[in-house]
Amino acid sequence: MAGPVPVKEAIMKIAEILSPDRVTQGRTFTSKKKALEELSQLLARGVPGLMPADILTSLANREKLGSTGLGHGVAIPHGRMPGVTQSVGAFMRLTHPLDYDAHDGQPVDLIFGLLVPHGATETHLKHLAAIAEMFSDNAFCEQARGAADEGALFQMLSAYTPGG
Repeated sequence: MAGPVPVKEAIMKIAEILSPDRVTQGRTFTSKKKALEELSQLLARGVPGLMPADILTSLANREKLGSTGLGHGVAIPHGRMPGVTQSVGAFMRLTHPLDYDAHDGQPVDLIFGLLVPHGATETHLKHLAAIAEMFSDNAFCEQARGAADEGALFQMLSAYTPGG
């Protein structure tokens, strides 16, 4: 044994679950359902063989339990899926905020979607907690809203380290 794992390697990084082709900006949706459909398409890019319609069903079923709108313009739709072997994320920055039934009643313009393996409770909670922490940082959210393009958004999201 070489000794304990360095702390920075033990912390979940958003870059582990996100790729540039799953980050978009500049879209406008007329409904929460339409936004979730697009998010399902993005998430499907990260899981070969998984159908966007199945992802949409998982996300929609989770929404029926209660809105994943955190407040302050942020939503984190998520779901567990058979066929998913590791967590997969996708991010959308909307041009026009969307009514999302968020707990604070505010429309949403930052949406981070998360898919996790069906039985991955601990992993699921760690990733969800890290994403929620990232988007509870008002300065971070303002930077995300002001990022120049999808490349800048991806860099910003993937560089974020929970707790730091």
